[in-house]
Amino acid sequence: MTTATVSFDPFSEDFFTSPYETYRLMREHAPVYYSEQYDFYALTRHVNVAEAFKDHETYSSAYGVDLAQVRTGEITKHGGIIAMDPPAHRRMRSLLNKVFTPRAIEARRALVEQVIDQFLTKVDGGGFDFVQDFSALFPVEIMTIMQGVPAQDRQQIRLWIDDFLHREPGAVEMSEHGLQSAIEMSMYYYKLIKERRSNLGDDLLSKLIEAEIERDNGEMAPLDNLEITEFAVLLGGAGAETVTKLLGNAAVAFAQNPDQWQKLLDDRSKIPLAVEELLRYEAPAQYNVRRAQRDVTLHGVTIPAGSPVFLVGGSANRDPEAWTDPDVFDIDRDRTQAQNLGLGYGIHSCLGAALARLESALALDRMLDFMPRYEVDWSGCKRVNMQNVAGWSNVPVRVLP
Repeated sequence: MTTATVSFDPFSEDFFTSPYETYRLMREHAPVYYSEQYDFYALTRHVNVAEAFKDHETYSSAYGVDLAQVRTGEITKHGGIIAMDPPAHRRMRSLLNKVFTPRAIEARRALVEQVIDQFLTKVDGGGFDFVQDFSALFPVEIMTIMQGVPAQDRQQIRLWIDDFLHREPGAVEMSEHGLQSAIEMSMYYYKLIKERRSNLGDDLLSKLIEAEIERDNGEMAPLDNLEITEFAVLLGGAGAETVTKLLGNAAVAFAQNPDQWQKLLDDRSKIPLAVEELLRYEAPAQYNVRRAQRDVTLHGVTIPAGSPVFLVGGSANRDPEAWTDPDVFDIDRDRTQAQNLGLGYGIHSCLGAALARLESALALDRMLDFMPRYEVDWSGCKRVNMQNVAGWSNVPVRVLP
């Protein structure tokens, strides 16, 4: 079997529904996959994906974060820290690392608990949509509270994000509606930042306004409004999507594997292990796109310089060369076997990883209280159609007596 007989279309309905059989075929028969349809390459084996995540000199982020951007061949001027290579990335990351220290995130524990309870207590256990009524609502609420977004605007951020990440099957480019939402969200944050400059507080936007960063000439200077806007959009998007999708996946995975849910009911100290296994088993972000900066030869295939390269972490986390029985959902899995790529790896590993883990762990703990026994209405489950994101838009559930 060759690339020609393995079909990987990350913009297809089949991909949005379940890509794991395709990943298996790619790992076995086309570990360096080439798409004639879209003119990109893809790496799917754990060893290659992990190495590529760490090699920013070969696999550049500076040309953008999706296929539409990368294949233009132009370094992107806007996109924030995720579309940067060192040294600019290092300077920006060091600035944000000060805001997302483990101590700073732990200090948000009470806020996270309060917001989770706020939304979970509103649902009807007799029948509710786990995603639309719960897991889609609270993560963006937490992030926008941290940013200082007024209460009446917080859920609007989520709706804008859903719009600009959505892709109809076969669509590579953002839709006109999605582009409009991206513009509106950016304009909203830009205006909010301008207003915040004259009314600083203890929120993330105020901290970024007050911060200084080392520029290319070595001098320290404050961030401008556009740079802070890019940070705000990125944090809003990551804060809304990662935990929303992880918990939707959790509701499905535990319903399909009730023995694993019982393990948590019996021993809540296993909750952090469950979060890690959820990130491995079905990571919210399935792939990242980079640009090859030089010719790279792997498994007898040469990736030409300038080519878009998909680093498919979702496949790497199911690689049997890295994990024992990788398609089995097992919260007691030996985590030392391989690097879990569910939140990225290398310099672009998820900046908000500690917050995502805290939110997910506390939400699972509350779920164990609220819905110790539950069933899913499988006929009502619906997948998202989103760029590089795996998850559910609808998971109807009912708490059992």
